Amino acid sequence: MSKFAGLPVAHRPEDLGFDSGRLARLDRYMAEMVRTGRVAGVSTLILRHGQVAAMQTHGSPVLGGDKPLTTDAVFRIYSMTKPIAATAMMILFEEGHWTLEDPITKFIPEFADLKVCTGVGPDGQMTVEEARRPPNLREVMSHTAGFAYGLFPDAHPLERAYLENRIARPEGAQAFVDSVAAQPLLFQPGTEWFYSIASGILGVIVSRISGQTFGDFLKERIFDPLGMVDTGFETRPDNVDRLVTFYQDDGQDGLKEVTEVLAAPINPFTAPPEFEDGGGGLVSTLGDYARFAQMILNKGELDGVRILSPSTVELMATNVIPDAVLAVRNPMRLLAFNPAFGFGLGFSVFNDPRKLGSTEGRGTLAWGGMGGTWFWIDPENDLVFVGLIQRFADPISGEFRAKARTFTYAALTRPEL
Repeated sequence: MSKFAGLPVAHRPEDLGFDSGRLARLDRYMAEMVRTGRVAGVSTLILRHGQVAAMQTHGSPVLGGDKPLTTDAVFRIYSMTKPIAATAMMILFEEGHWTLEDPITKFIPEFADLKVCTGVGPDGQMTVEEARRPPNLREVMSHTAGFAYGLFPDAHPLERAYLENRIARPEGAQAFVDSVAAQPLLFQPGTEWFYSIASGILGVIVSRISGQTFGDFLKERIFDPLGMVDTGFETRPDNVDRLVTFYQDDGQDGLKEVTEVLAAPINPFTAPPEFEDGGGGLVSTLGDYARFAQMILNKGELDGVRILSPSTVELMATNVIPDAVLAVRNPMRLLAFNPAFGFGLGFSVFNDPRKLGSTEGRGTLAWGGMGGTWFWIDPENDLVFVGLIQRFADPISGEFRAKARTFTYAALTRPEL
């Protein structure tokens, strides 16, 4: 049996329960999105029972290019870094270095005097109150600690403050910590959910506990053991030519190359970054990320290498957002959570997909990245999907994700196999 990235390739999709004719809908859609200039290129991979059921690439690394996109193309995965950072934390959890109820100040004492934003005064300045307690690590890992990001500067003055203080692109880990410590929380810890720089904080904690740089820890404990040869905080001389070009909407139904992200020049990924960001700093490939996702689906093991125990993966895959928070309706949220859709320790969790009008299996884990990349892990159907584009996250990249789900599950006609 042939292999891709060390993963067995099925002789035909039917052997894994898929209808080839129906899977072709996925390929036709992706090819059309390239043809119409919505993206330069796209790679998709479906795994079932640990085998490659379908894998396709369309387009080119550059818009309208003659060179075809290859399966080893390197993509900026942005927030698909977050589940990897959470996995690193859980490795240290298993070693007894921390608990979910530990206050963040146990590892980052610089956060001992956090304030909470209570509103905006007539002068446009934020009003604050004391935090009732420091966030605990459960809240940090699930984005319920109260931190913000700087991704939504028009939504709240605190978001502008994060952006203006360059928290998204700091000059080193200590500068990152100091900048975060100087900003108030968006809400009292544990009372809301808001997408945040929390995963960047996780990287700092991993480094402080382990005594290694975050990148070295990831390489030693996750990337090398799993054979994720092209994943890291920078490219290498031998793979830098495989890094695809990043685009965004040009406002005229076309695309333009991204030159700036969060008010800073785009990272070329050709040199070590000043800050190894656990929230969005990695580059990776289709095969590398598939191996990571399959390890999670296998409850912590791949090819005889165990990264986490089954019970730890189950903990990560369990919603930890309190019911009271799930019931909150906040227009500033990136996602609308409810009892059918929650968030665990590093992933969103589909508790009841049918109530959401979706076709995944119960317990599906998922996330995506600012560059349009996305993945999901479906334990009920023993399935992994990885999709890679390089278009700044917008409604079009959201369409990719929705269509991919529809076409994938419409093609899974024999799930009992």
